[in-house]
Amino acid sequence: MRKTGTQKQAGGGLPEVGEGKRGEQGHIGYLLRQANAAHRLRMERALDELGLTLPQFMVLTMLRAYPGASGADLARLSLLTPQTVSVIVANLERSGAVSRTPHAQHGRIQHIEVSASGLALLEACRLRVQTVEARLLEGLSAADEAVLRRWLVQAAAGG
Repeated sequence: MRKTGTQKQAGGGLPEVGEGKRGEQGHIGYLLRQANAAHRLRMERALDELGLTLPQFMVLTMLRAYPGASGADLARLSLLTPQTVSVIVANLERSGAVSRTPHAQHGRIQHIEVSASGLALLEACRLRVQTVEARLLEGLSAADEAVLRRWLVQAAAGG
């Protein structure tokens, strides 16, 4: 006989995902965090075989999408600290995925650009990420996906 979340808790065990407070009756913030943690783990596993971390993938993705973004811009776009982005960019530069050159007008500013090998790596990563995201959206209609995307953006925007 399968135990319910309440039975597990009473017996000393913890509820599985989907049971008790880890299920539909849980606090929405907790459920978002739980979903994020599970998605992050799947993403990390998908990218690991290519030798890229999820934060590195995010920085490369944002750099490709927004060429000319500063380190501070990349930090905001990637939801990372400027210090973390600085380390990531240095590691990506060391691997040859990006290059940095002094900005033409501002000597202290570095122009960061995705290299050809970085673009190839990013494309290989995107194929893996698309598979993870397709599994995540499995069972949702296009309309439901649009509602979900709109709600997530609205939640992030604070309103």
